[in-house]
Amino acid sequence: MAVFGGVCLTSPRQTRPRIGTVKHLHSGKVRDLYETPDGLLLMVASDRVSAFDHVLRPDIPDKGEILTRLSLWWFDQLRDIVPNHLVSTDVPAEFAGRGVLCRPLRMVPVECVARGYLTGGGLLEYRAGGTVSGVRLPEGLTDGSRLPEPIFTPSTKAPQGRHDEPMTYDQVVAEVGADVAERLRRITLDVYERGARIALDRGIILADTKIELGWDENGELTLGDEVLTPDSSRFWPLDQWEPGRTQPSFDKQFVRNWLLSPESGWDRASGEAPPPLPDEIVERTRSRYVEAYERLTGEPFRS
Repeated sequence: MAVFGGVCLTSPRQTRPRIGTVKHLHSGKVRDLYETPDGLLLMVASDRVSAFDHVLRPDIPDKGEILTRLSLWWFDQLRDIVPNHLVSTDVPAEFAGRGVLCRPLRMVPVECVARGYLTGGGLLEYRAGGTVSGVRLPEGLTDGSRLPEPIFTPSTKAPQGRHDEPMTYDQVVAEVGADVAERLRRITLDVYERGARIALDRGIILADTKIELGWDENGELTLGDEVLTPDSSRFWPLDQWEPGRTQPSFDKQFVRNWLLSPESGWDRASGEAPPPLPDEIVERTRSRYVEAYERLTGEPFRS
């Protein structure tokens, strides 16, 4: 599997068009990737939503534009921490608002994850052995517990259809070397801490986040893909935070929760594709993405 500009290149689920002289490369679960004649990458965020390694139906209206606009906003907030791959938002009209031109990166073969709160896969790992990615945590933590300090919890980059596996820091060192491993950890935690502080000022908890890093043509570690969006992060409303239960969220955890509920009728272990999302779930998911954008940026969202 090849990776360009932070996007895993997989076989597209459906046919994607060629736009003028822009060459379509591949489609991931959410993003479509094109190459321009001058070697730049055109990364387009679709309205698709994925969960449990499945692309769901129907799409979430405006999701692609929300993700793109929010990433652009965060790139500006993080520019003193790490450079990013953005070149321009001047893209073909059919991709306006959802597409960006960016520099190709040679991606780091590690998923860079930071956690400030315990939930999701980290919670399952903690319950099994008291650690997350080899980091020993205090006893007695529950779903939604705040950690004593944010931690770097990397994972493998699994091929399409397989799950990422937790990595210890020593395994990252073995993969990329001690110097690069330390830089990955420091950048990931700095991005998380900046994002968490900004979000908290707006009444939102940033529970965890995943970022994509790669080397640019000059060998500089650079931020790619998206950053601090509801697709790459867990955002919780501060005034509803209550450890010991599943937290209300501004991200696609809402979709995951519905799929796992008896109401959906889906058996995750069956291997079958999930059922279509009901109109109510689609609209409520969209409203959560819009609210996350508006609360974080302080700007109204207009499609």
